[in-house]
This record gives sequence, C-alpha cells and structure tokens, in this order.
Amino acid sequence: MLLAAGTLPATAQPQDHALRLMFWRIDMGATGPGLALRDILAGQTRPTRTAQIIAHLAPDILVLSGLDHDHGGAARLALAALIAQHGHHLPHGFAYNSNAGLRTGLDMTGDGDDSSGDDTQGYGLFPGQKSLAVLARFAVDEAQSRDLSGVLWRDLPDSLSPYRPGGALADPLRDGLQRLSSTGHWDIALILPDGARLHLLIWQAGPPIFGGDSPRNLHRNHDETAFWLHFLDARLPMPPPDAPFVLIGGSNLDPHDGDGMGQVMQGLLDHPALQDPNPASMGAELAAEADHSRNHRGPHRLDTVHWPQIPGPGNLRVSYILPARELKVLDAGVFWPLPDTPEAALLGDPDDPPSRHRPVWVDIAYP
Repeated sequence: MLLAAGTLPATAQPQDHALRLMFWRIDMGATGPGLALRDILAGQTRPTRTAQIIAHLAPDILVLSGLDHDHGGAARLALAALIAQHGHHLPHGFAYNSNAGLRTGLDMTGDGDDSSGDDTQGYGLFPGQKSLAVLARFAVDEAQSRDLSGVLWRDLPDSLSPYRPGGALADPLRDGLQRLSSTGHWDIALILPDGARLHLLIWQAGPPIFGGDSPRNLHRNHDETAFWLHFLDARLPMPPPDAPFVLIGGSNLDPHDGDGMGQVMQGLLDHPALQDPNPASMGAELAAEADHSRNHRGPHRLDTVHWPQIPGPGNLRVSYILPARELKVLDAGVFWPLPDTPEAALLGDPDDPPSRHRPVWVDIAYP
C-alpha cells in the first residue's frame, strides 16, 4: 500500500529562501523503446514510488539519470505529470539527445562483434536508453545552454583513450569517431525568478567495469570525470560559465572505494572552484555495517548507492552535487531513511526499491 503525498513527516523539506537541487539515478530505463513511458502511464509501482519520493523531497531543480530519452520527451513529461499528481509541480523540463545507444557501426570493444550495446557512443540497447533529464520550477535558457557531449575522447587533454596510437584498441576509425560522453556532458542555464542564470553542469559517466577485457571502461569512466577538471581550468575550447553554477550528476566513481580510479573524483572534490557539502544519511551509515561494506575506507554516511551483493563493490558514493565556491550551502542530505520509519515506507521492499541509488539533495541560498 503506497502512502499518499503529504502523509510523511517533513524531515527534509526545503528551507525558506533556498533553492533545493536534487540528483537521482532512478534506473527507470527499460529493455525497449517506449516501455518506460508505458510503465509510467500505467502507474506501475516503480515509477509511482519514484514520483512519491520526489514529491516528498520537493526539489526546485531535479536532475534525473536513468530515464529513457524519446522523441518529444514523452517519458519525461509523463513522469513530471505523475510527480504533480503527488503534490509537487515541476512545470519545466529539458533534455538533449543522449549518446547512450547511438550506434557507431564499428566493433568498439575489439571482440569481433559490432552489434552489442557496447558498440555505441555510450552503452545502450537502443538510442536514448537510461539517459539524463532536467525537471525544474524554472525555465531553461536554451540560448545560453550547451551540449558538450560531442567532444571526442581523443581530444580530451591527457586522454586515456585506448584508440590512440599505441593503445590497446588502436584504430584510426574508432579514434576519430568515439565520443567521450557515454551519456552526456551538459551546461544547462536556468532562468531564476529575478532574471539571473544558474548553470547546471550535468553528467552521467559509465561504469569503470564491464565492456570487454581491455581497461576501456575503466579509463573512460576516469576521463568522463576528468573532463570537468579540464573544463573548470579552462583547458578546453569551450569556456566555463561566468554565472553561478552547480556541478551535478553521477560519476559512477567513489573517491576511496570500488573499482574505479578514485583519485580523479577526489581531485574534483578538492577543486578550488567547487565545494563539497558532504550530503549524508543515517541510513547509509547503518547499511554499511553489513559485510559487503564494512572494510571500506570512505565515510559510510556519504554513500549514495546500495550494492549488497557479495562479491561486489559494496555501498559507494557515486552521485554528487558540488556547488560553486561562491554559493552559500544551507543544508544537504541523502534520502536513505532508517528502517521502520515512515519515510522508509516510500522505498517499499528493501530488497526491491525503485532504485539501488538514493536521491541526493543540496539546499543553496537564493543567489
């Protein structure tokens, strides 16, 4: 039985004179085009629980990862309508086309097959699978927004691309075709009520594992996060925005634990242009006491995803909201309620929640 909107204690409601930003890897991607939209329109349990949690946290600005991208943004619009049914209105939305599932026509992994989900610009069984989307109370200034997802992997400074001469998969065709972004790197400008702009620097990196025997995914995951280091340091052809900004998205990379090259994530957390609000939860702290995470080096309270499988990486911090240094952070957290609390009921079955990932939110003072 799902709880109606408004019946839960307001343990994490936005403060007055604050903007609440939220990122959530919802994993609502389906196995075929249009199936996620079908499930949303049918009011299936997973999208309904997702909408209830979003409405409960009441973000002003919501970035989603893991929602299928389709022509006209039908799935995004349907999800926004479902959230509104539970009492929270996000009338504006936006998404660029995704690199996920965009076919290259080449064998990108060197396994002799050019038809798998890995033989694309970003892993996907069909174009737009598990993509990014923005929902917000504020309109998007498309003229000041930029899709940075077309940057070739080889063109990133100090690229670890295996397609470069001497690399494990060296090949001039693949080298000149493979984009860096497995989903997208976006600069989205939102129009605030006073006319000012707030830029969202958005990304969702692929995992550092899978994708064949070579370290291709490991190195690409590293470089997708390193992109922002180069961007903020003005080492790319496109300059950083001159207005306030927030870096928000999923790196699939923990600075301390897991299978990735965590030092690049730590470098981003330490960047002088950014601040880390360290969003935390008691639920993550408790969940990490299990065997799969107990020996992790990183702070358990900062984890954002529950991966209890053994063997496996354990719970990790892989979702981030990093405001620019000049913005004032008022509060931050991860929606990971303790068991047997009213909020925990929103997640439903602990073994089958709407997503293994937990929503991350940060409140900033109105710029």
